[in-house]
Amino acid sequence: MLKLIMKVSRLSLLAIVAIALLTVVPFSVSAADEREVGNAKVILNGSSFELESPLHMVNGRIYLPVGLVTKSLSASVSWDSNTQEATVVTKSDDEVVFGNGVPTVYFNDQRYTIEEAPYLYDSRLYVPVRYLAEITHATTDWDNEKKVLTLTSVPLEVVSDENSLAVISANHKLTQAEVVKRNGFSSKNQIKNGMKLAVILPSILDKKAKEYTNEEYQLLAKIVQVESGYESYEGQLAVANVILNRVASSDFPDTIKSVIYAGRQFPPAHNGLLDKAKPNASVLKATKDALNGKDNVEGAVYFFNPKYSTGSYWSSLTVVDTIGNHRFAK
Repeated sequence: MLKLIMKVSRLSLLAIVAIALLTVVPFSVSAADEREVGNAKVILNGSSFELESPLHMVNGRIYLPVGLVTKSLSASVSWDSNTQEATVVTKSDDEVVFGNGVPTVYFNDQRYTIEEAPYLYDSRLYVPVRYLAEITHATTDWDNEKKVLTLTSVPLEVVSDENSLAVISANHKLTQAEVVKRNGFSSKNQIKNGMKLAVILPSILDKKAKEYTNEEYQLLAKIVQVESGYESYEGQLAVANVILNRVASSDFPDTIKSVIYAGRQFPPAHNGLLDKAKPNASVLKATKDALNGKDNVEGAVYFFNPKYSTGSYWSSLTVVDTIGNHRFAK
């Protein structure tokens, strides 16, 4: 992934690395944002740790900038400004990808749905602390009264005759099957002496995301390109979500292809324009984000340009949002 570089002065080496990795297009917010946890302290592996950005609390959950403590937890992080994704590589060689506003995490190329999506704040990607701790093989504790966050690295277990899979599993109150699965094995017979095993089970692995095929991805991207390729990313994301919201609705066909080709609702699907479409980078990102659950027009199953779509039918719809030249409604 591409890493952005920016000039920074009089900051610690850790802050330099983090900012270089997580700098994006400026995102303006108030310094007194209600998410900030004032006077919070962080204890990292037994020592006080100074954060360059404040902790956040959203819906009772603590969030932390993904790049600020990963190095101290024996992990690395890189930032892709084009896709707005942070990739964390952990000491157990897991590769985890978090996307801005995307409620889907890629864990070793497998997709999982999460309850709390990361978000950008002051050019940093904030991620729920529990996710960050679990993937970097650490424990976390939040003392709400004292406003103290404690993060403690947990060493990987080295398999030996004395420290067998059975012993390791029992010591961490896990089943052998859980340890085998966590470390990417299909059988305990694959585990040999000298191997290092992770024993922290990330909660992000609890719910696999709904799968989609490359054919579905490309088809959805093509209709988004034709209908809103000239619009902003937000407008493209919204069009993709209208298609997906229709798939999820009992009032419409239940596949992306059947929604797009149903009747004459999308003329480009019948006049050759869809087949010729070549999605641009913004459309591809918006389409991927929509398939991964990022929805900026929740519930909308229609979009239209009020300059051309007029009359009682269109005016009877409930408009969710207006983005660019389109209104999104249900």
